[in-house]
Amino acid sequence: MSATPVPGREGQTFDGTSRLVRYVNFVKLPHTVFALPFALVGVVLASYRAPATWAQLGWVVLAFTSARFAAMGFNRIADRHIDARNPRTAMREIPRGAMGVGESWALVLGAVVLFVWTSYRINTLCFLLSPVAIGWVFFYSFTKRFTKWSHLVMGLGMGIAPVGGYLAITGVWSDPWWLLPALAAAVMTWGGGFDVLYALQDVAFDREHGLFSVPAMLGERSAVRVARALHVCTVLLLTAAGIGAGRGWVFGAGVTTVAALLVYEHSLVRHDDQSRLDAAFFMMNGVISIVFFCFALAERVFV
Repeated sequence: MSATPVPGREGQTFDGTSRLVRYVNFVKLPHTVFALPFALVGVVLASYRAPATWAQLGWVVLAFTSARFAAMGFNRIADRHIDARNPRTAMREIPRGAMGVGESWALVLGAVVLFVWTSYRINTLCFLLSPVAIGWVFFYSFTKRFTKWSHLVMGLGMGIAPVGGYLAITGVWSDPWWLLPALAAAVMTWGGGFDVLYALQDVAFDREHGLFSVPAMLGERSAVRVARALHVCTVLLLTAAGIGAGRGWVFGAGVTTVAALLVYEHSLVRHDDQSRLDAAFFMMNGVISIVFFCFALAERVFV
């Protein structure tokens, strides 16, 4: 796996030319680790209300993975002409001809069918909400064409994960009702904040081609401030979710650890220096989600 970008190729992609490697790189499958742990946090919180089985856990993982595959694949199809013009993304599978649009659509539609079928196997509520989830994550791919807040649309798509994990176990909405909205908003601001940072590297391209992003519209310095504000909201919303769920000091320690990791993440990126953006975006966000899930699970198992 290439950890740092090389000329003509994005970082964080696997070496190799096999069909499997192309499919994995097509949707950046390892990035599933970003939000999957938050889906599992939803499962953990739901388990206080209803028993969770290993089978249910497997269905949640399959549903999340297939939904994310469909969302990322659709984004690659929708953005293929933009990606072809951007030197940073020109070597993605569709622009460089490693995959055709027809093959890409077949993969996306297959993932959609798998997600809907998995939702059906989980419970009726998840099945009924599955078109809403897919519709939202597909909608994100067009938002950068008309709003600088596309980052939050993407973040809310990630925020569906813990809600889905919770509903998969309980089959009913949370009590208190605001627990799930708070958890979804926490993930939305977390994901939206790091997406703002990630967009710093495309400011010139976005401005030249009329694409919208916080860095392109507000400038790099203001964009970093927006990302910081969003991540402050993340910590506050996770705290609120812990209170709503009636969780204790271990969950609180997890929130504190997330706050510390976010501070470190922001120390890696400055408005005029994105040399450590890969470390901030790819490594730290994976660490944050996994660590927080471990704290939530530890409280459930040991306290």
